[in-house]
Amino acid sequence: MVASFPRLSQSACPRGGAKTGPNPTDRGKSGSKRHLIVEKQGIPLAVKLSAANVHDSKLFETLVDAIEPIRGPRGRPRKRPDKLHADKGYDYPRCRKALTARGIKIRIARRGIESSQKLGRHRWVVERTHSWLNRYRRLRVRYERRDDIYEAFQDLGCALVCWNFLK
Repeated sequence: MVASFPRLSQSACPRGGAKTGPNPTDRGKSGSKRHLIVEKQGIPLAVKLSAANVHDSKLFETLVDAIEPIRGPRGRPRKRPDKLHADKGYDYPRCRKALTARGIKIRIARRGIESSQKLGRHRWVVERTHSWLNRYRRLRVRYERRDDIYEAFQDLGCALVCWNFLK
C-alpha cells in the first residue's frame, strides 16, 4: 500500500530553538531560563537568557559584566555595584574569584552552612522582579523559536518595568 498523504507523518520543523534545553524540574521538557541582576529596589540592571539545563553559576561573570554604567551627578559613571547578594546556586570558587577581581563585596549564601531564611530578606526583590516580568504573556511562556526575538521582548519587558517604577 502507498500512503496517499506522505506529508502527514512529517512535522513542519523541530520544536524548541536556540537557547533551549531539557528542564530538570519539568520532566525534561524543553525550556529557557532567565538570569537577572536587579538593584535593591527591583529595577533590572542586567538580564541574560540560557537553556534550562545550564547551571546558574556558568553565566555569572557575563551577567555581572553586562551591567550598564550608571551615570551619576559628576565624575566617571559607576560600572559595578559595591556589593552583590546571591543565593546558594552561585556559591562556587569561580564566582567568588570573579567578584573579588572586580572589587565587589561578596554576599553569597554558603551551601550546607547558612539557612535560606536569612537570604530571603534580599532574595524576594529578585523574585518580585521576575513576577513583574511574568505579567507580560510573551515572557511567561516562550512562544518564539528564535532567541534574539525572545531576548528583544525580554529587554522590552525590563524597559517597561523601569518605566512603571519611574511613573
